[in-house]
Amino acid sequence: TLLLPVAEWIAAENPGFKPLWGFFCLFCFFSFCLKKMNNETTTLISLKEAMKRVDHKLQALEAHFKELDFIKDNLTQKFEDHSKTLANQGAQDELWTAVLSLKFTSMELNILYSYVIEVLVHLHTCVLEKLPDLVRSLPTLASILRRKVTNKRIRVVWESVLEKYGLQEADITALCIFFVAHGNKAEHYIAKVRQMYIRDINFMISNMVKNQALQDGLLKAVQVIEKGKAEMAPQEKKSTLKELIPSVKS
Repeated sequence: TLLLPVAEWIAAENPGFKPLWGFFCLFCFFSFCLKKMNNETTTLISLKEAMKRVDHKLQALEAHFKELDFIKDNLTQKFEDHSKTLANQGAQDELWTAVLSLKFTSMELNILYSYVIEVLVHLHTCVLEKLPDLVRSLPTLASILRRKVTNKRIRVVWESVLEKYGLQEADITALCIFFVAHGNKAEHYIAKVRQMYIRDINFMISNMVKNQALQDGLLKAVQVIEKGKAEMAPQEKKSTLKELIPSVKS
């Protein structure tokens, strides 16, 4: 572009130079266009490379966020599981305190124990009736409670038996804790003897048992027996207290 004024002056002084002048201008124009195209091409290539780098960074960020989401979900699940464990431990501690703090007389305690033992024995029998091939491997109710955690077949049968009698796991936990706490000193009373001593067992439980979980478990045990859903009496069986649920070591 700096040579253009010089070329114009030469063309004015020498008319024969005009064709060369035209060619020169055309050459300069094409050179300018080519340079501009090269610049634009270089800019476009640089832009594409920059976009690729940005895309790679976005992909890396996306992968990082997915990893963070996975870690967050994992921590959340662990926190929820830990919270449930603590809640269950707290509830069981309250149950133990409630069971050990009961103010029943020996006779009243024996009557409650009679309902509890009959229900637990009957539940054990019901499960064995549905799983005859596992009778030898499930000799106690404790074995059912232990193995149902890892054995789906046992768990399904156990849950169906509970559902049949309107019971829940919380009720069984309460009844088992009651059994472990008082089974070593309580005696079983048959139905006729129970009726002679206490006319309204439900009223006694509702008034004397303040822990809701324990109260619900005992009331449901009474309901199952009184409605005739349990058919066998413990004295007709050879299951001792230790056979039903192994003693707990202090």
